[in-house]
Amino acid sequence: MSLTDSRVALVTGAAQGIGKAIAIRLASDGFKVALCDLPSKREQLEAVALEIDQKHPGLGTFVVPADALGGLDVMVSNAGILGVYKSMLDMSIEEFEQVLRVNLSGCFLCYKYGAKEIIASGRPGGRIIGASSYAGKQGMAFGSHYSASKFAIRGLTQSAALELGQYGITVNAYAPGAIRTTIGEHLVASGIGIKDVSAPSFPSFAKAGEPEDIASIVSYLASKEAHYITGQTISVNSGVFFD
Repeated sequence: MSLTDSRVALVTGAAQGIGKAIAIRLASDGFKVALCDLPSKREQLEAVALEIDQKHPGLGTFVVPADALGGLDVMVSNAGILGVYKSMLDMSIEEFEQVLRVNLSGCFLCYKYGAKEIIASGRPGGRIIGASSYAGKQGMAFGSHYSASKFAIRGLTQSAALELGQYGITVNAYAPGAIRTTIGEHLVASGIGIKDVSAPSFPSFAKAGEPEDIASIVSYLASKEAHYITGQTISVNSGVFFD
């Protein structure tokens, strides 16, 4: 079976957390999945590929550079960093720009080259999906760099949706609340919780989610049923914030 026998999805930041959950979910949906992360996480990527192959034998999971795909249908720009957690009064411009470079510039490049590959593939129903955040809809204290990058991804997503609609490509993003990932663990380890960085009206019923909760919305946005949705940033946050 060749790589182009069925729809292909590429997921960045796929070695752990939300990216891993997205990759596994898309594989279960029948996609061939290309996993992308830092070179230092190659071993983790191989483990994710093995897990997918064991759960869904025959579908095909690839740890490859993007140009080896031979076609692309869904680009999931999931990779990102939190950066150093501190007041903007103490933050250096280098610390600020590092987060924007990884989160925003990285997303721009994924959108740009993902779109080019989808268009070149000539297959209908292309999907581009990015990672915003609850902090991209409401400011995050002591995380001005992270919040700024995630707000900007919303604007980038809307602009891309307007430009790429003519090619039949939808562009959307997801905005997670508190999810049990390494970023969430970092906040907890620092003695910081979601209530410390969000609005004082944090509802009592809200709770931390799992990476699979985000993977489920990505699964829908990547599906043919989501053809009528574009330019949107979908909140998945247990009611912490209402759009």
